[in-house]
Amino acid sequence: MITLSDMILTNQVIQMAWEDPSFKQRLLMDPKAALKEALGIIIPDNITLKAVEEGSNEFYLVIPPSPSSGILKTDVSTQGSW
Repeated sequence: MITLSDMILTNQVIQMAWEDPSFKQRLLMDPKAALKEALGIIIPDNITLKAVEEGSNEFYLVIPPSPSSGILKTDVSTQGSW
């Protein structure tokens, strides 16, 4: 389930990528390092994170694991607070 804080964080990262081309490049090349450096967010090693840029004629639909699969959302820790 997507929470309000997930949406706020996503929007914050997108806004930063729009405003800062170097952050955007780091985010596309190494999203874990970019998030740690810019926002202090640490993504665990067992989590794969991919950042992709949509074109004007494409849209990515991400299908999460089924709730019945037993896969739980992993906690992401931050070094700071909002």
